[in-house]
Amino acid sequence: MSAAAQVNLWLDQHLGFVPAWLASLAILAVAVGAGLLIHRIVFRLASRLVSRWDLFWRSLIARTEGPTRFVTLAIALSFGASVAPLTDMQTSLLRHSLLLGFIGLAGWIAKTALHVWTTVYLRRFKLDADDNLLARKHVTQTRILKRIGEVLIVMLVVSTMLMTFDNVRQYGVSLLASAGAAGLVAALALQPVLKNIFAGIQLAVTQPIRIDDALLVEGEWGNVEEITSTYVVMRLWDWRRLILPLSYFIEKPFQNWTRDSASLIGTVMIYLDHRAPVDLIRAKVAEIAAASSIWDGQVAVVQVTDFREHVMEVRVLASARTAGRAFDLRCEVREKLVAFLQREHPYALPRLRMQPGERDERQQRTDLALAAE
Repeated sequence: MSAAAQVNLWLDQHLGFVPAWLASLAILAVAVGAGLLIHRIVFRLASRLVSRWDLFWRSLIARTEGPTRFVTLAIALSFGASVAPLTDMQTSLLRHSLLLGFIGLAGWIAKTALHVWTTVYLRRFKLDADDNLLARKHVTQTRILKRIGEVLIVMLVVSTMLMTFDNVRQYGVSLLASAGAAGLVAALALQPVLKNIFAGIQLAVTQPIRIDDALLVEGEWGNVEEITSTYVVMRLWDWRRLILPLSYFIEKPFQNWTRDSASLIGTVMIYLDHRAPVDLIRAKVAEIAAASSIWDGQVAVVQVTDFREHVMEVRVLASARTAGRAFDLRCEVREKLVAFLQREHPYALPRLRMQPGERDERQQRTDLALAAE
């Protein structure tokens, strides 16, 4: 005799006055309570067991608390359904619900495993390092591919759930045929979204931008803070956020200051009098760079790049490990160089000069022109 038949016989003999639906509800409630209790005991034991293990195992146990609870409840309900006095329709409905739950559980476990794997994989890369080019490359690629994987998992789970219904299986061909025409309409309506999704895949492969890249976009300078499946968030220098679609970085030009290396050369343009001592300025810039904690020791150059009527253009180049440090180094060199010239060589600052007697000659020419008129 089956377990369900034995339970029904026992209920008829001892609790014949209890309705079948109430008895079934009570059995299922007891099964759920027993499942929760068992899961709680086993989960605590597992957490204590891995408390001194590697971070991977601790993260795995912590992240799988929900899925394992769901598994325990599904098994408990399946056992309860096998012994509860349910009708054939109720049993079929409950088992189909459990099947849908198991399919959803498989997707949940897949997403959890994907998250744990990406977390452990990215532990090897530090974005706060001075030279974080390799870290930015792997973090950007992993995060974009993770989002794409999550979308694919959800689509697969939903498709599998729909295929458990007989009507969907029976009319699958006709649904696919009608979905073809509907898909064309939906594709036209969702063209911006689809364009950004495919742009995200292209960004993950080619990587014209990465997380924490320093960009100059639309006249704004900032760092890439986040790359989602459809847009990019840039943290500007004044803490504002600039939101751009992914397709922007495929279709339009922009400046990436940290594409191949985090190091950057800062430029300082200064306009001086023709009598400015270029050799002393060059020596002073070398001194300022050597004394600065921001300079990376690679580039410190002074060049006269242009000669104009009243001033000459002097360009100072100095390198730093990051774009932010390069900006600070430019400001430091500019401030200290101007202070040096004001203090020791004030004649080197730009001015308008007039030779003695030059004003009289000009005045005479002006008077002669007026008299001729």
